[in-house]
Amino acid sequence: MTTPASTRKHYITDWDPEDREAWDNGNAKIANRNLIWSVICEHVGFSVWSLFSVLALFMGPTYGISLDQKFVIAATATFFGACLRIPYTQATAKFGGRNWAIFSAIVLLIPTGLTMMLMLNPGDFGFGWFLFVAALTGLGGGNFASSMTNINAFFPQRLKGWALGLNAGGGNIGVPAVQLIGLLVIWLAADRPEIVCAIYLVALALAGVGAAVFMDNLDHQTSSAKAMVDCLKYRDTWLISLLYIGTFGSFIGFGFAFSQVLNISFTANGADKPALAAAQIAWLGPLLGSLARPVGGRLADKVGGGRVTMYCFVAMVASSSILVIAGMSADANNHRIGGAELTGFIVGFILLFLISGVANGSVYKIIPAVFEAKAQANKGLNALGKVTWSRSMSGALIGIAGAFGGLGGVAINLVLRESYKAHKSATTAFWIFLAFYVIAGVVTWWFYARNERSDRALAPESVDSPSASASPAATVT
Repeated sequence: MTTPASTRKHYITDWDPEDREAWDNGNAKIANRNLIWSVICEHVGFSVWSLFSVLALFMGPTYGISLDQKFVIAATATFFGACLRIPYTQATAKFGGRNWAIFSAIVLLIPTGLTMMLMLNPGDFGFGWFLFVAALTGLGGGNFASSMTNINAFFPQRLKGWALGLNAGGGNIGVPAVQLIGLLVIWLAADRPEIVCAIYLVALALAGVGAAVFMDNLDHQTSSAKAMVDCLKYRDTWLISLLYIGTFGSFIGFGFAFSQVLNISFTANGADKPALAAAQIAWLGPLLGSLARPVGGRLADKVGGGRVTMYCFVAMVASSSILVIAGMSADANNHRIGGAELTGFIVGFILLFLISGVANGSVYKIIPAVFEAKAQANKGLNALGKVTWSRSMSGALIGIAGAFGGLGGVAINLVLRESYKAHKSATTAFWIFLAFYVIAGVVTWWFYARNERSDRALAPESVDSPSASASPAATVT
């Protein structure tokens, strides 16, 4: 019988998600409760991280921020969010999943409040202030790593693809959510961007309270600095990080840039209110990508993460080809964007969002599968040691890959900025994206898909690779 939330101590010992009997007799309910509030906290964190992707549409000439600077602000938020994923990965082991969820929600009140200050005082704060506050919103990007590491420890191997995909997808919906709220505010009160910030101040308080009441700490969270260092010795860590740059990096990079690209495109198309037109469409891509993420996890559970990811990269090559064709057509017409080119941009980007969402979920199936295979093949570890080592290394790689993926989002914004700056169009950037997806697809096929079987874990390199016999990281007591 589950203890009521009001009387629980919120600290669980001897948690074994692979124990089918315990899982069916109450552990599944506990894990799902923690998953729900993990999703909520991560969701709000993503929204705060993405604030400037929306507020850039409100920032007219009175703010003194140029188009070029808006891309830099977006890249700054993305960069700090990516870097913070490394320490956030370790935070659940040191402080507890519940405790860190509470802190990570409440601390976001600071950048949200400062963002409100900037938007209430157009022209009073310079570009440096915007960079500083954008960097602080990166705290919301760090939430992803701690949330994923925490949920990874709650669920059994057979359900990790679904659970991690749902957790990530629910968090990612924070991007279209804040864009929809921004659209509503633009529609009802175009001169009141601070309303968006006020809504999220309330949402953060509710998320923090919910985490305190309903979430739990586990005694065997094992992510640590040692595990992250050991993880870097494996070839798979670098390969999976590359793949995650192409999947999550695409999602978050386009999530920050899509509204600005649309704004520029609608302006070149002659729209009367380009910012409103951009806001009406910008949310759709991130929403579809977020909803597709658990689908990718579920497909990967059934047919293999490598196969699903490879097919996704093939589809992303085709989607980015649409952008290239539309961009070249506009360039040939003196950068004038007609209806056909505008449709090509919208369709190409939305397809990239959707497919990258599926691939986000499928890549996260590869991570625990790789280290589970290595652990089972390591004769130097006993049964408990294998479980602990696999969980520790998977959690470490989640943080590392998440950080690299966020840096991919930085690259997307900077590449787009340079393309617009040098050529007054994004076509060069689209060519670069296409080439990267080709490389990522080949890597996925060679290392993970060509010999993959859906009924066994992936292990593209020898289990005798560096540190496979290292002792497991210390657990929280």
